[in-house]
Amino acid sequence: MPYRLIDGSLQPVSYTLDDVVSMIKEQDIRYVDLQFTSLNGRFHHVTINAKIIDKTTLTEGFPKLDGSSVKGFTYIYESDLVLKPDPNTFAIIPWKDQGRTARMICNVHYGYTNERLSRDPRSVAERAESYLKESIGTSYWGPEVEFFVFNRVVWDTLIPSKGMGYSIESKEVPWSNDSSSTIRLKEGYMPAEPYDTLTNFRNQCMDILNDYFHIPCEAHHHEVATGGQCEIDMRFDTLKNAADNTLTYKYVVKNVARMHGLVATMMPKPIAMDNGSGMHVNVSLWDGEKNLFYDADDEYAELSQMGRYFIGGILDHASSLCAIVAPTTNSYRRLVPGYEAPVYVAWSKGNRSAIIRVPVYFRSQEKSKRVEFRAADPSSNPYLCFSAVLAAGLDGIKKKKDPSDPIDENIYMMSSERRSDLGVRQLPPTLIDAVEALKSDSDYLKPIFTHDVIDKIIELESKDYMEIKLRPHPYEFHLYFDV
Repeated sequence: MPYRLIDGSLQPVSYTLDDVVSMIKEQDIRYVDLQFTSLNGRFHHVTINAKIIDKTTLTEGFPKLDGSSVKGFTYIYESDLVLKPDPNTFAIIPWKDQGRTARMICNVHYGYTNERLSRDPRSVAERAESYLKESIGTSYWGPEVEFFVFNRVVWDTLIPSKGMGYSIESKEVPWSNDSSSTIRLKEGYMPAEPYDTLTNFRNQCMDILNDYFHIPCEAHHHEVATGGQCEIDMRFDTLKNAADNTLTYKYVVKNVARMHGLVATMMPKPIAMDNGSGMHVNVSLWDGEKNLFYDADDEYAELSQMGRYFIGGILDHASSLCAIVAPTTNSYRRLVPGYEAPVYVAWSKGNRSAIIRVPVYFRSQEKSKRVEFRAADPSSNPYLCFSAVLAAGLDGIKKKKDPSDPIDENIYMMSSERRSDLGVRQLPPTLIDAVEALKSDSDYLKPIFTHDVIDKIIELESKDYMEIKLRPHPYEFHLYFDV
């Protein structure tokens, strides 16, 4: 059951189908957007006339989806799919001006048989929660989603053989003509106005997330990179709800940016030589009211043995995890040393150069004890990302995988010999290396991910890698044109 910020306080929300029918009538809703997510994490929608919605249509679902036209879903011979709305995701979309419009996120089912589509990312998240419930209990997830907001971005790739390029415009970038608000590369962390030009934009995003979509947000700020890198902090929630919230967060940010004449992107590394955008994933496991990652007697980080085994599982499967949590070729332009992106397979408390950090802001706070996985980025599908991280951690618990000693040094500054002595390895350098790791290391995913989901991830990402590999990079002309 999701928790929502209602009238200034956090309250559990559980809408029934009858509630949805009543709210549509009481709030004069004219249209309902049925939203769903492709395997690669893009939001899609179909708009329904609210007059045809009643309890029967909500129960049976809406036969409005050609699955062969959605990336990663179905083949052409099995393309009739049905959308079944989740009433707990009902929300008013405030920026629609052609009639009052609500939205609901949907589960995707096959037509005729009514079976759940295994490649519906939401079904993966539901399998993850069921698998965890059988053995341990529940989990809470707090993603920290970073993104960029630019004034304008253009690119030309229509005729690759002729040439390709892109251009980024922002009031904040060092090449801007507006010197009153420029921010140097890697110096954008929490500057005051006028250098932070996006405070009002983030205020509006937070208000809409809180007031219309009932997603509790705690704070927002400018991030380290120039060019309008931002972060808005959402409250933690259970796995599927947190994934719903993450996709809604992206949806709101992009639409509010458009309202301001701006453009927002979750692309991990749009600006060369500056920090990229990550999605740090905070997770804890609970049995009822007990945080299973908390141990008050642990002197190092008040972290339980179960928490250590969970970390051990993630470290053990880090390379194959990258194919799911960092699923784009651009992800690996972020995962390089020197830009605060975690590239080394290690863990620590408070050490942001390791891929796993155990936050230690306060002592003796069971409710806040968690593990932070720092290799993920916002190009990932949150349903798949959280489920894969959970699968790796649970494999570590099941097999009692020792994460080895924590590394309380700046790993970026270590020599390669020192890292080798400590057993610190590096994440895959490219997407295809991550895909190859997934091909050889996927058994830990199989209690949650079906074979066809894993195979489709490998297929789609291999194709993306080849699309980039086949084309010259513009900077190669600078390096090699005079050879």
